[in-house]
Amino acid sequence: MNAAVTNMAVMFGTMQMAKRIPFEENPEYVTYARVGYLCAQLACLAVFYFCSIQIKRKNDMTVLKYVNAKNPMSQDPGELVTTTNRDYDLAEINKSVRGILMGMLIVGFMHLYLGYTNPLVIQSVIPLKNAFESNMAKLWVWGVPATGELKRPFKPAPGLLSSLTENSAAQSEKAAVKEAESPVSAIQAKTE
Repeated sequence: MNAAVTNMAVMFGTMQMAKRIPFEENPEYVTYARVGYLCAQLACLAVFYFCSIQIKRKNDMTVLKYVNAKNPMSQDPGELVTTTNRDYDLAEINKSVRGILMGMLIVGFMHLYLGYTNPLVIQSVIPLKNAFESNMAKLWVWGVPATGELKRPFKPAPGLLSSLTENSAAQSEKAAVKEAESPVSAIQAKTE
């Protein structure tokens, strides 16, 4: 099943559950929601920390070449990226950790400044689901081999509007890499 659809189903389910929690009558429930939220976020960070330890331990220095996703608003072709599996995975971990921290800032603003409590409950469930279903967790926690959908570079998960942005994925096909390398090699030959 599509991850975006399951995220929406989980979100609507937790929204209904959060509406039934009497936060106004029992203020101690707010404390429980805060503790649950912080524990969920720490668990997400722990998953990605474990993945980064595993990545550094394996130290896979296999060269990875791909054409970075081009901007759909620009006419410029995507740029050629040459990296290693280790560096690529660590960059993906950093993106995920930044996403978690940004989510914590947004929920903190909504809860502490605006006074909403329901996002604490909702964001206690969805980030955990996303962390355990992420490509990094599949590779480094669950031990799924890096083939098919888990072959680097990862293709973005199909969203609800994915048909509109089909060409925005990173390309690792040999033809795309060779095409991106050809102008670079021509420029390098001229400079030498």
